[in-house]
Amino acid sequence: MTKYRDRAAEARGPVGLDGDPGASVEQTRLVHELQLHQIELEMQNNDLRQTRADLEQALASYTELYDFAPVGYLTLSTTGMIAKINLTGASLLGVDRSNLLLPRFTAFIAKQDQDNWYRYFMGVKQSQERSHLELEMQRGDGTVFYAQLDCVRHRYHVIDRQEPVLDEGEPLVVRVTLTDISARRKVEAEREQLALALKEKNLELECARRAADKANHAKSDFLSSMSHELRTPLSAILGFAQLIQSGTPAPSASQQRSTDQILKAGWYLLDLINEILDLALIESGKLLLSLVPVSLGKVLSECQDMVEPQARQHTISMVFPTFESDYVVRADGMRLKQAMINLLSNAIKYNRPGGSVSVSCAATTPGHLLISVEDTGEGLPADKLAQLFQPFNRLGQESGVKEGTGIGLAVCKQLVELMGGVLGVASTPGKGSVFWIELRLADDPPTGEQVTIPFASLAPQPDPPRQRTLLYVEDQAANRMLVEMLMERRPDIRLLCAKDGASGIQMAHDARPDIILMDINLPDISGTQALRILAQDPSTAHIPVIALSANAMPRDIQHGLKAGFLNYLTKPIKLKEFMETVDLTLQFAQTEAARRAKLAD
Repeated sequence: MTKYRDRAAEARGPVGLDGDPGASVEQTRLVHELQLHQIELEMQNNDLRQTRADLEQALASYTELYDFAPVGYLTLSTTGMIAKINLTGASLLGVDRSNLLLPRFTAFIAKQDQDNWYRYFMGVKQSQERSHLELEMQRGDGTVFYAQLDCVRHRYHVIDRQEPVLDEGEPLVVRVTLTDISARRKVEAEREQLALALKEKNLELECARRAADKANHAKSDFLSSMSHELRTPLSAILGFAQLIQSGTPAPSASQQRSTDQILKAGWYLLDLINEILDLALIESGKLLLSLVPVSLGKVLSECQDMVEPQARQHTISMVFPTFESDYVVRADGMRLKQAMINLLSNAIKYNRPGGSVSVSCAATTPGHLLISVEDTGEGLPADKLAQLFQPFNRLGQESGVKEGTGIGLAVCKQLVELMGGVLGVASTPGKGSVFWIELRLADDPPTGEQVTIPFASLAPQPDPPRQRTLLYVEDQAANRMLVEMLMERRPDIRLLCAKDGASGIQMAHDARPDIILMDINLPDISGTQALRILAQDPSTAHIPVIALSANAMPRDIQHGLKAGFLNYLTKPIKLKEFMETVDLTLQFAQTEAARRAKLAD
């Protein structure tokens, strides 16, 4: 009141007694006080009117925010009656707010969720924590939507309460936030359907993958079996033909021509088998490559030694590069050699008489090397170049005199690509063709090749005074006969033969041979099992064992070497290679025997 009095005094100004000479001082004071009170009341009324206007404006803003909020706001009694609702909430429920006269909130909940709501609502009334629930609701027009309810118990004061009395004497209500989540639930449902469809598709793909794996496994088994079955008779055909060709006395001219044709057809059939196996392994993704730094000079030198006899036979001159400093490429040495020999053999075979084959190397883009094989043959038109790397497509040469399978180039291309390289060709009809391989250069020095048998470290040994013994475990009579006839030329080697694994093990225990040749597919136990038994016996564990088998798949060779065979030869054998391996293994056995004797002393 003091502030109004001060403001009234300032507004009234000074008051004297000269206004009414007859008035007493007391009357003047009372009049002055009344005037001040009047001014104070007017000021208070002005402030009240301003405060009321501010309150009305704030209430209007609150009401607008409350009614048009993006979510519905409701106040429920403890019995579940709707006491208050904003316009958004009424719109979500699909009713006119003016018609909502304390209806039950349960009336807007779908029947299948009413029990859930009841249990949830009872929990809200008993807790002071805010909680939420998602359920299906039903509008006034019968349409449904999904809603999220966020509820909390609230205690209100009866004094100045603006809300209607719900339950007399009950000071509790439940505040509810109502949010339409139909769009979100729709997205979630679509996502669940998509996830289900994806799961079903993944299941289909997994079934397809298993079927493909099963088919690939069956294909691999078939190819392995086919390879074994074809190599077994080929071993006899090529083995005995080589014996005849290298026999004493030398065959007549007619016999020589016959054996030449047998060997030519046999080796061609063997090449066909090998190329089909390589192609099948590549297509099934089971061909394993070891990409290491490889000396290109060494690879080309070995290729030159292998193809020059073929070049001389066809009167083709060969030109290989000389390196001031060797190139080192990142590749699988064996497979790179296979690809290069294929390109060189084709360049010789499809060349003109007296022609030439030139090999060159040049660095191209940084970090890459180009190896080119150029011939002076007939060349190919552009329309045939596109078909050149198709398997079994010989570009019309099927009826020609030049033999071929139509597989080699397809295998060659895929081998190069598996090594991270590129194989290409350019050809000019009447002038010749250029096949090229581009590989990545390696930063590291070339990796030393693994030697299956440690022969390289052996010094030359004089012929031993005693006859040495070779045990051959083989169930096929033709294969035993072939080795028997071959060993007849070696009086320094005594041959023992066993027809199955059990007799081979017993013979090895009794005779203590210097080396053992072991077939893998034996009638009783496998050669690998026989090797394991021999290795566990102290009396035979030191005997070097060589696998000699028609199981020629790369995985078969790898498994054999891991099992402990000193070397793994495949059928059909090449007599020179076979005898070199036997001699080196005998030399290895002699050196190991001397080392053991020295250690024993």
